Order: sequence, then C-alpha cells, then structure tokens
Amino acid sequence: MPHRVVLALLCCVLPASAMAEATLTGWISSPALPEISGMAASHAHPGTLWVENDSGNPADVYAVSPGGTLLATLHVDGVPNIDWEDFASFDMDGHHYLILADTGDNGGIRKTLALHVIEEPKELHDAHARPAWSIAFRWPDGPRDCEAVAVDVRTSSILLITKKRVPAQLFRLPLRPMTTNSKEPGVLTAELLGTLAGIPQPTADEIAAAPHYARYLSQVTAVDIAPDRNSIAVLTYRRAYLYRRSATEDWAQAVSHAPIQLSFEWMPQAEALAFALDGRSFFVSGEHLPAPIVQVDVPASH
Repeated sequence: MPHRVVLALLCCVLPASAMAEATLTGWISSPALPEISGMAASHAHPGTLWVENDSGNPADVYAVSPGGTLLATLHVDGVPNIDWEDFASFDMDGHHYLILADTGDNGGIRKTLALHVIEEPKELHDAHARPAWSIAFRWPDGPRDCEAVAVDVRTSSILLITKKRVPAQLFRLPLRPMTTNSKEPGVLTAELLGTLAGIPQPTADEIAAAPHYARYLSQVTAVDIAPDRNSIAVLTYRRAYLYRRSATEDWAQAVSHAPIQLSFEWMPQAEALAFALDGRSFFVSGEHLPAPIVQVDVPASH
C-alpha cells in the first residue's frame, strides 16, 4: 500500500488538530533490527541514520536509509549490549562521533551504567569499531531506568532523562570526564539538573481501559537536541514534546516550561528519535518489525 495511503488511514483515527505534520519515509524490515531503541543522524554520511537494538541483541549498530534499507553493520568490539537504550551523534575536534547509551534498567538493579563513544566510519560497509572512550556512571541516590540521552558539545555535556519517575528527571554528565567518584574510582555520579514539565500522565479513563498499557504512555523513551541548540525533543510512547529555550536559558530552565505537544499516536512503541541535520524535522522509529520511520516537521518558532 502506498505510504501516503497508510498515513491517511492512520491519521483519520485522531483529531486533525492533535496530529503533527509527519511523513512516513519507509519501513525497516531487516531481521537484524527487531527491537530498535535508539537513533542518530549521521554527520559523516548525511542522509543516513544510525540505529541500535536494546538488550538481548548483539553489540552492533546499523546504518539505514530513511527509507529503511540496511546499509551497513558496525560491530562494537570490547563492550556488551547489556541494555542499549538510546543513541546520539555529535562532532568534536574534527571527528564525527556516536554515543551509545547502555543505560536501561527495567528492574532497577544496576549499580553502574555505561556510555560508549565510537567514531563514525569514513565509509559505509560492514566493519568493526572500538570505543574512543567510555564513561561509567551511577545515579546519586539509587537506580533509575533511563532510555533518553543527548549530547551538547558546546557545554561538553551529556544529558540524560529518566523514564519511570514522575515527573521525569534531567541529569548531566561531562562528555570528557576529568574526575570520578572518589568512593568508586572510575565511576562518575550524574548531576540532577531539574524535572520536565508538561508531560501529561494517563487519565483515569485510559487506566481503566488498559491498566497495564496506560502506565507506559507518558514514559520518556528518547531525546535529542536540535542542531541549533535552541530546542530539545523528548519522545514518549504516546507523542513527542518540543521544549524551546531562549538565549539566556540553560536546558534545566527550558524543560521547566510547558512544551509543544506533537502527536502521532499510531507509531507502535516509539523508542527512537533523531533530529535531521538541518533541524527542520526529526525522525522517529520504534520496536517491532516492520518498524516505520516517520519524519516529523518541527513547528516554526515565532
């Protein structure tokens, strides 16, 4: 069925005023990608997206086209995929990097978590890579599940948003650590910056209709920072939220304001989000095969 027909059928189940301007660009059908949990736009190969699977899958990352074609597989040597849950891309010192967030913790039992930075390959073909550096860290006051990680190179920061806490919490880690936790050498402690405003929780009617599913609707599953650093997009299973900031605000202040809500509720188990390189849109995908790739337009600022 043509993509435009699929979109028309899906959009008709929701009020038009609630829908974001979105285009279905393709479907990922490769059996190598059964549980997409993170996505990043390639800086080395414009027009290419990097995706990853979560726990129980090989320590591989995959280059795909916006149409869903698998272009290359990059095996990450020396690190396991305990629970990879997000992905981000950034440039630093003339190099193109990807950061893997091994931060998932459904059971709330992991004492330390990890972030692995790898350099993007110069050519797109099956290959191996080793982390340029890795960061081990802990939360300041006990385990948390986290599926949302982004990089702000200008402040040399990694932003992390927790999943199950209400309201969702925003944390920070240094991108290039110089010091570690003295009680646990080699392990950093994430710094709490604030909480996210404006993410509605399930209503009583939603909980009554689907008690098990409804509690997941507002949980944060991905985040990315716009290329111009003026906004941050946060994904939940239900919709995306765009937080804009002024020139004088930091990210903690930005997420303390009510966001712009962008709904596309027909996305099955949305878990991956990445801004396009021009910042005018972002891509969303998720678990289950075939996995749709949807390009969502970013509303113009006024």
